[in-house]
Amino acid sequence: MKKYKLDDEEKQILKDYNDGKYVSVNNLDEEIKLAREAAINTIQKKKNINIRLTEKDLQKLKARSVETGLPYQTLAAAVLRQYIERKVTLTL
Repeated sequence: MKKYKLDDEEKQILKDYNDGKYVSVNNLDEEIKLAREAAINTIQKKKNINIRLTEKDLQKLKARSVETGLPYQTLAAAVLRQYIERKVTLTL
C-alpha cells in the first residue's frame, strides 16, 4: 500500500472520518452531481477579453446572433471555440 504524507488538516480529517464524525447525506447522488458541476465550472472559468471590431462587423455579428437566437457574445465565443478546436478554418 502506498503511503502518503498528510498535512495537519488532512490528518485531522482522516482522524474525524475514522472516529465516525462524517456521515453520508440522504441525497448523496444529488450532492455528487452538484460537486461535479462546481468542479467543471471552476475549470471552465471564463475570462473577459476586449477585441476591436469595425462597427459594420459588430452589426453583422449582432444580426447573425438574432438569426441563431444566441446573444452575440455567446455566438462570438462559439465561433472562436470552433476555430480553436479546428472545426472551422480561416480564409485570409
